[in-house]
Amino acid sequence: MQNLDLDLVRDDEPPSISPSLAVPLIPDREEGKCNHDNLKSNLDHPRKLKMSKIIPDDRTSANPQEWNSWMWQMSHRVRNADELCLLLKCGKLSEGTVSAAARFPMAISPYYASLIQKADPSDPIFQMAVPVGEELIDPSFLMDDPLEEEHDMPVPGLVHRYPDRALLVATSTCAMYCRHCIRKRIAGQHEVTMPQKQLAHVVAYLRDHPEIHDVIISGGDPFTMTTPQLERFISAVRNVPSVDIIRIGTRTPVTLPMRINNELVNMLRKYQPIWVNTHFNHPNEITPEAIEACARLVDAGIPVGNQSVLLKGVNDDPVIMEDLCRKLVKIRVRPYYLFQCDLVRGVEHFRTPLSRGIQIMEYLRGRLSGLAIPTFVLDAPGGGGKLPLLPTYIVSTSPTHTVLRNFEGMLISYPEPMVQGDGYARVEEPALNPMVADLANGSAKKIVPSHMARTERRILHSDLAGKTDREC
Repeated sequence: MQNLDLDLVRDDEPPSISPSLAVPLIPDREEGKCNHDNLKSNLDHPRKLKMSKIIPDDRTSANPQEWNSWMWQMSHRVRNADELCLLLKCGKLSEGTVSAAARFPMAISPYYASLIQKADPSDPIFQMAVPVGEELIDPSFLMDDPLEEEHDMPVPGLVHRYPDRALLVATSTCAMYCRHCIRKRIAGQHEVTMPQKQLAHVVAYLRDHPEIHDVIISGGDPFTMTTPQLERFISAVRNVPSVDIIRIGTRTPVTLPMRINNELVNMLRKYQPIWVNTHFNHPNEITPEAIEACARLVDAGIPVGNQSVLLKGVNDDPVIMEDLCRKLVKIRVRPYYLFQCDLVRGVEHFRTPLSRGIQIMEYLRGRLSGLAIPTFVLDAPGGGGKLPLLPTYIVSTSPTHTVLRNFEGMLISYPEPMVQGDGYARVEEPALNPMVADLANGSAKKIVPSHMARTERRILHSDLAGKTDREC
């Protein structure tokens, strides 16, 4: 087993943001103090957000050029409890929040903080960004690495679980440390990138395993690296002849959309085919800036998919999930996965029963086109991989017929192929009041619920057509 955290730390490796470009972080870390005047300038922004109720509304410190700079945003992230207290305009944070922020790293970009409408857990953006005491709930079934990624690392930083694909952990840095992150054990613990020597070992492994055709560059968030740093990884992977597809997992279109600039997009275009998967969890995250960031990628020929996580109190409402999926498709982002929350330490308060996810999928089916419906998956503990979880649409089977139900509750009898020489069992007389057994033996074709909207539309259409015929 390789220890990812230790292997990533290198004193001679440049940080994700070049020191010459970075604005010093606000707190005086050595003295444990917080410069309140500097912090206020960090939280002010030049763009009026109607939804923002927290960030001060004057624009005296940050000009539009600064606000729209991804490096400025990275350098002005809210990083500790003192800064968070000022952000939320509270006199004192709860002990649970302070302890959670000390246990699991916190970083909130000014842009993402500006999306918070209400400074309490009823706000979905607040829940995903702000530490709470519930993160310290630690039942015995939670683990630091529930997917056993480190057990599946043949070389440090490369997870090889499925035969044809591998995941490269390029950095431990994110623009915003999601409170539900699967890699809370490494994300933000040390903000570092994989050194060149380690990347060489990864590339050597890929060359020795030509069965790997698909490499996902992940982290942390790869887009928090400078463009030349990121290109180093992409170029190295692309030079492996057996690698067909490169995927990049990033949440920057959501938390740091200004990062998706022309420099980045032009670099990515050189290494096609490249796919990007991002991570919208709630409709409030789909802002004009996020829409523009996704459009830049798609317009450059880079398909964008979305991987949401089902989070209690954030998006475990079928209406919210329907709204999210509709808006994603509208901005040309394909809903790809809806993940059950993993068994990672610090996320117990976010977990929902598996039945809730299945209920949501049941709700979406028939209301959205297949293009807009993600696959609900459980990433199984112990390295079991992704397991799709679906509502049950098969009601009953027999040698001659399978009984199915649709999203409306309609039951349908589907005749199975005839085996030559066997024929079908004798079909009973048509049933007057059919039951499931009648569908299974072929004596009925369907059972339709009463007052079904589609049936009522048909009746209405038939009545209108009859009326038109009579008028003619």
